[in-house]
This record gives sequence, structure tokens and C-alpha cells, in this order.
Amino acid sequence: MRKPVFLAAFAAACLAGTAVSAQTLRIALSSEPTAVDPHYHDLTPNNALAQHIFDSLVRQDEQQKLHPSLATAWENDGKNRWTFKLRDGVKFTNGKPFTAEDVVFTFCRTLKNETKVSDSFADVTGNFASVETPDAQTLVINTKEPEPLLPNLLSALPILSASIVEHGPISYDVAKNCGVTGPWPTVTGFNDGTLAVGTGPYKLKSYVRGSAIELERNPTYWGKAEPWATVRLLPVTNAGPRLAGLLAGDYDVIENPAARDLGRIKDDKRFGHVITPSTRVVYFQLDVARDQSPFVKSEDGKNPLKDLRVRKAMSLAINRDAIVKRIMDGAAEPAYQYLPTGMFGTRANPPKLAYDPAQAKKLLAEAGYPKGFQVTLSTTNDRYINDSQITQAVAQYLTQVGIKAEVDAMTRAIYFPRRAKKEFSVAIGGWGSGTGEAASFLRQWPPTPNEAKTIGGSNYGGYKNDQFDKIIREAISTLDDAKRASLLQEAGKIVIDDYAFIPLHFESGIWAFKSELDVKGRADQFMLAMSVKPKAK
Repeated sequence: MRKPVFLAAFAAACLAGTAVSAQTLRIALSSEPTAVDPHYHDLTPNNALAQHIFDSLVRQDEQQKLHPSLATAWENDGKNRWTFKLRDGVKFTNGKPFTAEDVVFTFCRTLKNETKVSDSFADVTGNFASVETPDAQTLVINTKEPEPLLPNLLSALPILSASIVEHGPISYDVAKNCGVTGPWPTVTGFNDGTLAVGTGPYKLKSYVRGSAIELERNPTYWGKAEPWATVRLLPVTNAGPRLAGLLAGDYDVIENPAARDLGRIKDDKRFGHVITPSTRVVYFQLDVARDQSPFVKSEDGKNPLKDLRVRKAMSLAINRDAIVKRIMDGAAEPAYQYLPTGMFGTRANPPKLAYDPAQAKKLLAEAGYPKGFQVTLSTTNDRYINDSQITQAVAQYLTQVGIKAEVDAMTRAIYFPRRAKKEFSVAIGGWGSGTGEAASFLRQWPPTPNEAKTIGGSNYGGYKNDQFDKIIREAISTLDDAKRASLLQEAGKIVIDDYAFIPLHFESGIWAFKSELDVKGRADQFMLAMSVKPKAK
């Protein structure tokens, strides 16, 4: 029987190893993006979604190496001046050409974003003294303080089109609203698709919170066309249903299946999986500033978390090896600093953070709490791998040394705004280095916030160490790599020794998928449709 023409074409395409344009890629997400607005909140799920719709000046590959994107080249004058040459011929999905004006508008929007959660991205642009546009394809940034990692930082900042607002001539003059004459865009306009205008490989088709995000290929994308005509991102927060959906054929790719369940697909030729070490450290941030902390109760009425001996005791009470083995199923590494050993600015041989319950009890007694105290550990239940189970385990370890710990688990949509308002006493966190340097964590979380909020934007626990502040400020403005690395090592040791941020482990990213696909795991844990290709036949 003669094959219909379209079937013959389909077969030929498959044999040639090319993509079929009508294909839809279905991805089950372990954590749902909280908004389409790329500047709403600096979260991995949000940032991953943004990369589909928007481009940045610079992009990072799977191993976080830098590559040109909307900027084709960049250089530094050895001090505070960076020059970026922009890609010509790029258009936004509404047909408007991409120019330096759009970049300036984007920088301004990060500082005029009324619906953001915390100071997402303003920590980068807050260091800009001026931004010049000699021509439509040239951008010159002068920073207030030297910024050796500016290209790395800008790789995380999605570029918007200035056409989404009413404006006159755009200039980096924040005091004069940068030339914007109408209202600044809000998160609602991105979520309904009205303002989701980018230059990325995909366009937003629909965003239904709790249900699905649907993307369609951008026909005017400046880069190589992606193989998938449509991408459906489906939030499935429980690992069991994600894997069951893959086995049933409902999903093509799933992120973060439980490591213990990989045995179910290991010898099944229909499926494959990849485990990729990441830079994400999971830790607890302690309220070390307030005399009375909202979720701490002690006999003396004080906040025990202000005492270094108590904080060290809490760290000694935690068996990190057991958490990695029993809860993370080996798909993690115990953390003794805030970035994996071997990466830039880390200590070469950091001392192991010991598990010593007896010593923990001794320190608690020395601090005046021989009977312990009460504390609530606040955690997400849908953001990090096994986040609520990890917190339950830590609570049990603390209880065993006399600290009566309870757990309050909630969705990240509730958790992150509350944490930003400093409503917690002991709060879980997970931070992946966007720059590949130890400075990423050390400039964001422990510093005393400066007026421009370029550092310390996430110091919700009120940690303050003058020596650390002095060193980290010098480190992040030091262009000499060897000197900067030494300063970062010194700064990291100070924070570890103060135990205001108690690290647990580094996550590994896990992806499982149908065997006809080729999936590249990413060190930043981003789930990108661009990392999924049909396997060559």
C-alpha cells in the first residue's frame, strides 16, 4: 500500500535526524514559576522561564561559561567602564527592532519595579553611575564601584522592549523616570501576556497559574530555530506523579525525580536520565539580630540565636551525611562552605562541619540553655528538592540535643514574600551561584546592606560582621583575580565560623526523559526546552 505523502515526509525527516515542526514538548516541572515577569523575583524557575521568552546581553551555557547573546562583544577599561557591542538585526516579537534604548529601559525598570519581590536585579543596576548609548548598537556602562563580574551578572538580566510603555527619549536618568511618561509595567501585564514581548526563541501563548504554561516557537528569533513548535510546562510538585506521568507517556521530560526512583527506569530502554552537580547550596538562615525573634521561645525571654555558641550547637546537631544518604538518596554533596570546593573563591580544603550531638549539648549549656529552647523552622514545600523532608530531619536532629523544633512548611508563593518581610526566625534557603564565583552568595546574603542595595539584599536575618563587610566590599570591586580569590576565601571563612548561615548540602540536578530525546543537564539547574533536542537517528 502506498504511503500518504505526509507520512513519507515524516519518515524521511526522522531518518535524517531532523525535528518535526509540529511536535510539542511536554515538561513536568518540580517547581512552578511564580510569574512571567522576568524581573519579578530572582528564582531559578522564574529565571528559567524567562530564558525562553527573553534574551540577556550575555548567556551562560550548561556549565555556566559565558557566550555572546544580544551583545556580541564586551570589554573593560581596567577600571569602571564597560563597553558592549549589541547584535544588529534583532527584532522583538511585536516587530520592534532591538536597540541600546531597550537595554537602558530594562536597567531603569529594575529600579522602578513596584511589584517585585525583594530587590531582585536592582543589586546589579544599582551600581551603575551612568549608562551611555553612543549609537543604537553600542552601550557604555560606568559603574560606581569596579565590577569585575558585570558580564556574568548581566547574563541573568532579561532584556525588555521599551515599546511596552509610553515614553519619550529613553536615558539612564532615574530621577527623571528615564524618559518613561506612562505607568511602569507590573507583573500582571506580563502574566496575561500583554507585556511578554521578548527576543527569545519562544513566545508566551498562555500562563495559567497552577495548570500550565504554553510557549510557541518565535518565528522571528535571531538565532537557530528550536525544534519544538510548542512547549508545555506543567507544574507537578510531587516527585511520584512526575515519574508516573513519564512512565505513562504524559510527559516527555521531568525534572528532579526522586533519586531512589531512578532504578525503575535504569534498565528500561524507553527512558534515560542525567544527574548534574550544581552550585546550589541549601542552608538555613538564622535571625541573629533581634532581641525577640517571632518564632523563638526561651525561658530567659531572649533570642538564643544571637549567641554564637547556640548557632554552632545547631550546626553540630545536624548529620549532613545522613541527610545526603537517606533523604537526597546520594544525589547531593555535604556542604562545608557556600560554593562547591574547586570553584573560584572557595577554600581548597574546608574543614568538615562535624556531627557531634554531645558537643552541641555542651555548648547549649555553656550558653545558658541546658534545657534548650523552642524554635520553628520555616520552609518551602515546593521549591527545593525534598525541602520539607530536609527541614523535618533537621528539626528532629535539633530536638535530640534539647532544642524543641517545630516545622512550618508552606508553598513558595507564600514563603518568599514572608521571608522578605523578615517574618521568620530560622528560614530555609537555596542559592545557586549565577556567576560561578563564591562572591555570588557572599555579596547577596551576609553583608550589611548598603544604601544602593547592591549588596546584602537578602540579609533577612540581620547578620553583621564589620570585618566581613570590609573584606567582601573590597573583594567584589577587585579586578585582579588572584587577589579577589584570596579575599573571597577569607570572607567565606568568617561567615562559616559565625554560623548565621548553616549550610547543609549542594543539590544535584536530575532529569529523566524519553530515550528518543537528548537532554543536557545544567549546573544552574535551569529546566530549558533549549536543552532538549530530538536524538539523532
